[in-house]
Amino acid sequence: MRYLPLSADDRAEMLRAIGAPSVEDLFVDVPEAVRAGAVFDLPDHQGEIAIERAFTAHAMKNLSPGCAPSFLGAGAYRHHGPAAVDALVQRGEFLTSYTPYQPEISQGTLQALFEFQTQVCMLTGMEVANASMYDGATACAEAALMAARVTRRKSVLVSGSVHPHYAEVTETQLRFTDVACERLAPDPVGVEDLIGRVGPDLACVIVQTPSVFGRLSDYSALAAACHAAGALLVVAVAEPVSLGALMPPGEMGADIVVVDGSSLGMPLSFGGPGVGLFATREKYLRNMPGRLVGQTVDVDGRRGWVLTLSTREQHIRREKATSNICTNSGLCALAFSIHVAMLGEAGFAKLAAVNHATAVKLAQGVATVPGVKVTTPAFFNEFAAMLPKPAAEVVEALAARGILGGVPAARLFPSYPELDNLLLLAATETNTEQDIDALVAALAEVLR
Repeated sequence: MRYLPLSADDRAEMLRAIGAPSVEDLFVDVPEAVRAGAVFDLPDHQGEIAIERAFTAHAMKNLSPGCAPSFLGAGAYRHHGPAAVDALVQRGEFLTSYTPYQPEISQGTLQALFEFQTQVCMLTGMEVANASMYDGATACAEAALMAARVTRRKSVLVSGSVHPHYAEVTETQLRFTDVACERLAPDPVGVEDLIGRVGPDLACVIVQTPSVFGRLSDYSALAAACHAAGALLVVAVAEPVSLGALMPPGEMGADIVVVDGSSLGMPLSFGGPGVGLFATREKYLRNMPGRLVGQTVDVDGRRGWVLTLSTREQHIRREKATSNICTNSGLCALAFSIHVAMLGEAGFAKLAAVNHATAVKLAQGVATVPGVKVTTPAFFNEFAAMLPKPAAEVVEALAARGILGGVPAARLFPSYPELDNLLLLAATETNTEQDIDALVAALAEVLR
């Protein structure tokens, strides 16, 4: 009985031991209105082999990006993962390592994190980076909190260019603080006036490039306006490969850069796990959340690595902690770092160029389909296309033909019916010309 080890007699004995008349009495603190009133419609307990068969059958209903032409994106991008990445991260030294509290026995892990931080700084154009966070969304929320600490202001503005998952996590985090969060409506064409909203009470403006709709933006002017008003600029990046081709946020004047690095070193895995990259200016170093690995020398003058800063609750008095995040995504950060190191600077730039070229071919093909209009004028490897019918219906029809034809914008923004016909399409180095031809042909058939 691996899955259901307790019998009715076991449960009765446990209730007697704690003095509870019934299982229901354990949940008296949960409001009755939100409790499940009836028994869930689930099958009775089964043996292990039956459960394996049942879940295998459920899994076979999925259309995996590895088994079909896939143009999914919207914050999760499929890239080729070198076999060496898995081989290295699964070595026992890395797979079983924990927080490197004892540097004398954690030099390998510490050096790997130090190299990771260096790579993040180089990619983002920033001066310092921490040893990773959970994912891009939580890193974005931490950036808003950090900006409030730095500026001592209580207002955050989130652009309509930001992925809704990032914006929602930020709203949730700030809800339990005294920092107000204003979130603008989705902005597929880039018409919002962010500079006009920058004022003396604003802690930061949060933007994204490429935007959730794939649009590219240079936020240099916005950065200047923020700095003139004493506010910070936070730039989010959902696709780290774009940093191999585009101006890094640091060169635009960003004060904090947050990135979800999961598309490098990790498979899609139905949405997780992720790894959050967090970089900032050196002058804000002591307000940065998470931990930072630094380089030093031992008593014999040999190079070594240590946790230089760990301003979180486990290491410092609670009222002085910059974050309650209890760990970093160490293994995912290592996978990211290995993948980037294997590519090298030239290889990373080439990968970015291939991604963009493939997306251009895709956009050109999609634009030939009658009734379809590509609405993103400048993009990296993802763009939006307006269809003559609801995008969700089109995506289902394409899936029935064995093609994962993008993400309907309505799935991300269900409260905005004007986006119902908008489809987000992404292309990476994993897409072939045959994949693109298949999508274009199927799209034309579905829209006929």
